[in-house]
Amino acid sequence: MAGLDWVFIGLYFGLLLGITWWVIRRSKDTAADYFLASRNLGWFIVGASIFASNIGSEHLVGLAGAGATSGVALAHYELHAWCLLVLGWVFVPFYMRSMVYTMPEFLEKRFSPGGRWVLSIISLVAYVLTKFAVGIYAGGVVFATLLPDVQLRLFGTTLSAFWVGSVAVVALTGLYTVAGGMRGVAYTDAAQTIILIAGSVLITVFGLVRLGGWHELRAALPSDMFNLWKPLIPPGFEGTWAPVKEPSRIAWYFNDYFPWLGMLFCAPIVGLWYWTTDQYIVQRALAAPNEQQARRGSIFAAYLKLLPVWIFIIPGMIALALARTGKAPALGAIVDASGNPIPDAAQAAFPLMVKTILPAGVRGLVVAGLLAALMSSLAGAFNACSTLFTMDIYQKLRPGVTQHQLVWTGRVATAVMVLIGLLWIPVIQGGRGLYFYLQGVQAYLAPPIFTVFFFGVFMKRLNAQGALAALVVGFLLGVFRLLVDTPVSLQLGTLAHGYTPGSFLWIVNNIYFQYYSLFIFVVSAATMVIVSYLTPVPAPERLIGLTYATVTPEQQQQSRASWTRGDVLASAVVLVLIVAAYLYFRG
Repeated sequence: MAGLDWVFIGLYFGLLLGITWWVIRRSKDTAADYFLASRNLGWFIVGASIFASNIGSEHLVGLAGAGATSGVALAHYELHAWCLLVLGWVFVPFYMRSMVYTMPEFLEKRFSPGGRWVLSIISLVAYVLTKFAVGIYAGGVVFATLLPDVQLRLFGTTLSAFWVGSVAVVALTGLYTVAGGMRGVAYTDAAQTIILIAGSVLITVFGLVRLGGWHELRAALPSDMFNLWKPLIPPGFEGTWAPVKEPSRIAWYFNDYFPWLGMLFCAPIVGLWYWTTDQYIVQRALAAPNEQQARRGSIFAAYLKLLPVWIFIIPGMIALALARTGKAPALGAIVDASGNPIPDAAQAAFPLMVKTILPAGVRGLVVAGLLAALMSSLAGAFNACSTLFTMDIYQKLRPGVTQHQLVWTGRVATAVMVLIGLLWIPVIQGGRGLYFYLQGVQAYLAPPIFTVFFFGVFMKRLNAQGALAALVVGFLLGVFRLLVDTPVSLQLGTLAHGYTPGSFLWIVNNIYFQYYSLFIFVVSAATMVIVSYLTPVPAPERLIGLTYATVTPEQQQQSRASWTRGDVLASAVVLVLIVAAYLYFRG
């Protein structure tokens, strides 16, 4: 890191400080302002904040690493940008009409308080286990790669670069999240999005220049790495539905193979849950002033979501090509003697590119982009947890509290989440297998949530009893699988090599994770429908405006007036770009 690099990093933190100070001066002591920015965010801020919150460790550490090990395979998930169109066109009208603060609150309006309680608690636990863990881990990886010699003496103990980076990311993110609330998070996200995209585009450009151009990248890597289709069919499984057991959690995370059945049905379920019903993402749309701004923000976010293929996956592939061709010797650490990628070492592909191929100044800008991605992702998690706890738990337990008390509770809740994040650091540092294991959590927790939201707005006959049963049964199935997987994933005790072959627990552990996720969805859906039809019909007055069949003519007219042909055309272009990507990446 040269002096000019530190100048850019200093300017980045100065920008965050300036935005935070500006937000504090504009803040009001109300829950609507602290948690939803007074519902006054325009479409650009909404879309940029959705994108910045999404871009985190799984992109910096995971996507670039996956690009270096298996090419464009993980682009399947990034091309789920169409899910954001579903948010804008299908769900935004319901969310904006109901004027809710949280997703569990919407479930209460549609079904009952029971569903709100269950979803709130599960969401809080899941955020702490997943979003906190992976965000903090990535911060440590980036710092340990870029500044390996940085150490800090504290209370007689020397903290490594991993610790210094993790603590710095968590603490600094916590400061502006506590101070600025949703408005602070959203506006810093917008600035961070610009920095992140600019920095990542630069690393792609400089990498291609060092390599000799796109044609050299195609020549240096096997054609299979440019094939979005082949990873869906492992050798020996052509034309079958047979489950494919991943050899390790690291292997499936880096996408050795995703069977076509899982990608066709499971991946969209997880994607639609995440982009259309997860508080972490949808809270930005809820902060828009009206349906039009929320929808346009979702469409804008869909365009931004297409970028990671080019600014994270492709740089990972460039890193592999540079290592293989010897044009960047420092990248040789990510390949073995035969030039094959080493999955574990490939995690550092993106920060290694920053460290080795960028000139002074540009490096500082890209590092600022890395920090932006890490901090925006954590800020979104802190803010979402604070909102869920305050509005869905504290306010329910203490009805009638003042707006000031809600804001104060939100700040304290955010601070507690920051503390929990700091306490996570030794766990994450000491268990790298845990990091990869946690990536599967959402595949087991998403199906019941997806079920109650989607079935709830399309089928007015489904009732509170059915929704609660689906949530409970689905979550129990997911938790059961996690409990079965945990000893094997962490390699503890006598289970280091798995369960006894052929036993019930061995069968559960060996079902491919996407197929088990589909199993949870089918059971949750069946439970919701069966229980609903065995219990009383929901009261019609409770459903007005909350399902497609109960939207009033006036509501339909208001919704129709909120979009134009330009919105439809912009959405269609997103779909065309997705299809074009699938047609181009055919090997």
